[in-house]
Amino acid sequence: MLWVDGLSVSFERPGEAPLPVLDRISFEVKQGEFVSLVGPSGCGKTTVLRCLGGLHVPDAGRIAIGGRPLHGVDRRVAMVFQSDSLFPWRNVTRNVAFGLEVRRYPRGKVSAITRELVEVVGLAGFERAFPHQLSGGMRQRVNLARALAVDPEVLLMDEPLSALDMLTREQMQLEVLRIWARTKKTVVFVTHQIEEAVLLSDRVLLMSRRPGRIRRDVAVDLRRPRDAGTRRTQAFHAIVDYLGEELSSELGGAAAESRTGVNLTAVGLNDGKA
Repeated sequence: MLWVDGLSVSFERPGEAPLPVLDRISFEVKQGEFVSLVGPSGCGKTTVLRCLGGLHVPDAGRIAIGGRPLHGVDRRVAMVFQSDSLFPWRNVTRNVAFGLEVRRYPRGKVSAITRELVEVVGLAGFERAFPHQLSGGMRQRVNLARALAVDPEVLLMDEPLSALDMLTREQMQLEVLRIWARTKKTVVFVTHQIEEAVLLSDRVLLMSRRPGRIRRDVAVDLRRPRDAGTRRTQAFHAIVDYLGEELSSELGGAAAESRTGVNLTAVGLNDGKA
């Protein structure tokens, strides 16, 4: 489905040598698969996503979807950012409809799609609410519905839950699971929380320090559908512990994310802009 081969990126710096960020990144994502990227601060997780979304041109490498090359911004791909980036003057329905209106969908089809997706993301009854009237979790549901409305082949999600408080974040993780189970979209998800990656994903790609490479490709063999109880299983913690140990090893023994879900920013593992 999604094929990435030899992706390399360097950032230009005035008066200095280019800063290598990605070094020959290669991976595949099957249709309907949910894959997460985790790794140390600055390893290039977000840069990978920006290349997939056509927002950054790599120095080298190839990207293809369904065997067809991907060059620049492509209608086959939609992206959900950390910030909900909603239009404050548009209500829920009109925010969800934005991409469809840009693509000049017929009015009746826009109405049908937005009505269905507002229900899918659990916002029925809030169709006329404006962003300032919604909680952070509700705004991200609108953001997700807007991305799904254009029916992308690949959905990119760049730490979409990181701005939420811990309780809301855990609730939204379950909502992402529910929505993904219903839509079966192919997803590439960036997060700095190992627990979150394991709960949501079919596979977790652990990246090395900059310049980022794929250090480990770990299958998450946990039964679906998953729920809050999944976090309490021995199998779940075994995968979390393994990834934490691998991340600690990559950092030369530095503290890594434990299964307690402590924010990785405290130990320097938040990805930042890279």
